[in-house]
Amino acid sequence: MEMNQAFLELIRRAATDLSPDVEAVLHKAYEDETPETPAKNVFATIVENIKMARKQSTPICQDTGSLVFYIDYPEGGIERHFREAIEWSAKEATAKQYLRPNAVNPVTSKNSGNNLGVNAPYIHFHQWQKPETRVRLMLKGGGSENVGAQYKLPHPALNAGRDLKGVRKVIIDAVQNAQGFGCAPGIIGVGIGGGRDTSFSLSKEQFFRKIGERHPDPEIATLETGLLTDLNKLGIGPMGFGGNTTALEVFIGVQDRHPATFFVSVSYTCWVYRRKTMILKNGEVQFD
Repeated sequence: MEMNQAFLELIRRAATDLSPDVEAVLHKAYEDETPETPAKNVFATIVENIKMARKQSTPICQDTGSLVFYIDYPEGGIERHFREAIEWSAKEATAKQYLRPNAVNPVTSKNSGNNLGVNAPYIHFHQWQKPETRVRLMLKGGGSENVGAQYKLPHPALNAGRDLKGVRKVIIDAVQNAQGFGCAPGIIGVGIGGGRDTSFSLSKEQFFRKIGERHPDPEIATLETGLLTDLNKLGIGPMGFGGNTTALEVFIGVQDRHPATFFVSVSYTCWVYRRKTMILKNGEVQFD
């Protein structure tokens, strides 16, 4: 498959075809809700929406999000070629209505109409010691982006210190404050450590993990599963209507920090958990 078409297909799949692991956990959430409640009805609508979007190849959500790419490519690769393919495919995907125009100039408030602009789409490039190219795409909705939060520990208002107990407190606070406005149930991505910018970047990269994929550090893995249980006791439920499922998953990443800082960034993505991966190798394309 030619590169432009490959990137276009990646965008189409991300916008219209929810990944199997996400669909499965949403079905489970539907089964776990009490019959004849608003939460049960919301999940019934969500499940039906997923099927219709896939069948009709139309966006799962009217907010098709901002395009965020992570590209790992072999040494000697040329970034410009990837950028050109991404820009072409973003314009074409917008014309085909896989994407809504979501790139707005903050000074003029003008929408470009094709999802292209300064840092739009946003692309992370990284060279690695492998023969193939891995392209990961996230479509990040605006509503869920608005309820993200960053904390600097210690955080006296929550009595949160510079330890994992403090980390736990601020994550629960962030989800409690969201109150369903991020189109709950959400997936929570957390970045512990780093600077203000790298902390948020780490939190968002967690969204490329599969549902149920635990952190390799047992202590962090235990924090992830414990938080998932605690967050689902908040009672916020789907779309804030109340219910048993407020969060579908919690993913935590850790990186070293400066001795004087301790940042915890909490990124939130809605139930429309759109992320796809494409592998390019020897002229062949594989989608996941």
